[in-house]
Amino acid sequence: MPFLGVDSWRWQYFAGQPCPDHVVVPIDDATAWDAHPEFRRIYNKLFICDSQGLPNGPHGTMPPAFPVFSKPIYNMRGMGTGSRVIASAAEYELAIQPGHLWMPLLEGEHVSTDMALADGSARWVRHATGVARGEGTFDYWIVHAEPRPALEAYLREWAQRNLRGFTGIVNFETIGGHIIECHLRMSEQWLDLNGAGWLASVVALYTDGFWRFDDGERRTGYSVVLFGAHGVAWQIDRGAVRDLLRTPGVSSIQITFDDDIPREAHAMPPGGFRLAIVNCWDLAVGKAVRAELDALFAAASAALLH
Repeated sequence: MPFLGVDSWRWQYFAGQPCPDHVVVPIDDATAWDAHPEFRRIYNKLFICDSQGLPNGPHGTMPPAFPVFSKPIYNMRGMGTGSRVIASAAEYELAIQPGHLWMPLLEGEHVSTDMALADGSARWVRHATGVARGEGTFDYWIVHAEPRPALEAYLREWAQRNLRGFTGIVNFETIGGHIIECHLRMSEQWLDLNGAGWLASVVALYTDGFWRFDDGERRTGYSVVLFGAHGVAWQIDRGAVRDLLRTPGVSSIQITFDDDIPREAHAMPPGGFRLAIVNCWDLAVGKAVRAELDALFAAASAALLH
């Protein structure tokens, strides 16, 4: 099954979907980098800024004004690793490090957009917005049913200029209508909320270049996230998680770490260790299930200490 780069807790979405052996559907950025060498420049944040006329430069060059936003020029693991706001020239001098860039500190809504492209032209678009809880973490994401015409027009035009020849799923992150990240893969965190048949349509797009998804039943969904403290050997009763999956209004539950990998080896934001994600159709239900998961983690992890 050539879905490459799938985290173990997300195999639930891919296990039942046939895919031809010769077709590669990238699920992480490292796989996309290997699969599409002709489009690697989109992972260069200097290029992302240049392509939109945004001021930028590698560390060591002086920004014309402050504050600025600083982050790695390349970041293949995501999760906001190494990013920060720099408020002044004095702070900048102390913060300079190889491989990082400065760019404007953008303001406005932070939107994640998945787009199905055929030869660089958009065939399907969907947006999600996150409710932040600080230090690179999100309380929950809203996977919107509604379109965003102005943002879609901007992204369509950018894709036609910079991704002509690419066929597949692209994810954009924007702030205030400007692109801050582009990924040659989907947002797999909530792909089940795109509706039945969506993943089969993705496979067809990568196989023969055509998009055939019937999106007439689209509805708003929610992806509710549970974080815990760093440095804890978190555990949970997986059987109890399966019981929670039967809760009406819940689409799926992810326990977002691999027991076979040391906790410190997982890429996580500064604000917490991501423990679980509840994808659902009712936000109140998702938050209630998150609270139950929180209690299950606390109980199992406390038992481990005794």
